[in-house]
Amino acid sequence: MKQNIFFIFALCSILFGASSCKPKYSEPNLSAGDVNAARFVMIGDGHSGGYMDDALYCDGQKNSLAELLGEQLELIGGQSFTTRFVNQNSVGANPFGQSRLKLAYKEDCNGVSSLSPVRVATQGDISIIATTTFSGEALYRNFGIPGMRTTQVLSPNLAQFNPYFARIASSNTVAPIEDILATEPTFFAIYLGMEEVLKYARTGGSVDDLPSVADFTTAYEEIAQQLHNQGAKGVVATLPNVTQLPYFRTIPYNGLNLDASTANLLSAVFGALGYTFNVGPNSFMIEDPDANAFGVRQINAGELLLLSIPLDSVKCNQMGSLFPFRNEFVLNLVEQQYLNMTINGYNDAIRTIATTYNLAVVETAPFYQQLFSGFTYNGVTFSAQFVSGGAFSLDGIHLNAKGNALLANEFIRAINEHHGAVIPALNANAFSGVLFP
Repeated sequence: MKQNIFFIFALCSILFGASSCKPKYSEPNLSAGDVNAARFVMIGDGHSGGYMDDALYCDGQKNSLAELLGEQLELIGGQSFTTRFVNQNSVGANPFGQSRLKLAYKEDCNGVSSLSPVRVATQGDISIIATTTFSGEALYRNFGIPGMRTTQVLSPNLAQFNPYFARIASSNTVAPIEDILATEPTFFAIYLGMEEVLKYARTGGSVDDLPSVADFTTAYEEIAQQLHNQGAKGVVATLPNVTQLPYFRTIPYNGLNLDASTANLLSAVFGALGYTFNVGPNSFMIEDPDANAFGVRQINAGELLLLSIPLDSVKCNQMGSLFPFRNEFVLNLVEQQYLNMTINGYNDAIRTIATTYNLAVVETAPFYQQLFSGFTYNGVTFSAQFVSGGAFSLDGIHLNAKGNALLANEFIRAINEHHGAVIPALNANAFSGVLFP
């Protein structure tokens, strides 16, 4: 086949000249369709605003879902998208005042050195979560606010307890929706709800403050209605199965590797409850008040251990074995069922609201399922593997720059299909992933 191609090219060159035989490619003609991209606004949480590697920092913001969408919408007439960037040299900060994570060699409690996520500084850039700028007017259009829940978009006191919103708010008592509407948006994207479901999931179900589907629906519809009443069109995104994120899939349920003496010890301790241990891989022990009189049992296949588990305590202090994992480190099957039922309820509400206000819909579950299963994009393999998967940042929750570009393409596809636009996709491989030392 290759020989035939070379023969045809040679013949073409002889007859017509080499230049006539070059493959021709032209960029598709851009089209806005029925999108007025003049003033685009993004409404979401840290998954939209560039929070990654467990902190807000400049490079994360510059490669956020909001920024990437804003840049592509500029191609069809959008004004320059505005974000209040953290200082380029800032180490970033999370709500606990810690800096962002990087990949570096770290020595564990046994003196073994290996690549692990570590903080880039002993303390985060506190100015990010302590400085407020109440300008008296709405200056920014990136409302991807880390920690912001759907109901809080309508809250007039969010700036008083969320410093990430206080950084961009026009006043101390303004509701985000007021500043959003003050930018006079012509097109919007909403990706809300992740903060609600992740708080429950990341605490192993120990903090159950998931808003009811009714409360979520009421708040979401109010946001969409106010934007619609102002004449803006937009795109909304449903929520994925968050238990497929690396944060919940990195530590295997049967990752308790034992030698003979430790296996015999644990069998002696827990044998009366019917649990025995063998040399090699075993299921970890977890707390469960419903299990038996002692409230402990072995974890079952399908139940999830969280990345928040202090692994040094597992390696050197018998955590997860002689001292079973507490509930905050485990997402059991009942908790997963409740979580997924709530996500499904939220998603049904989002789809209904999208139909009511003629909004494009991004179904994020298939995208995250692809990552979970692993797929190849332009010759590069992506997956939900922690660190090595290529799409997630070092916190195991938020996407990195490559992942955000891939997700932005899902938004672009939905906008193009629903609004008849022709907006080019991003080349995700042109963006950075996890940096190895």
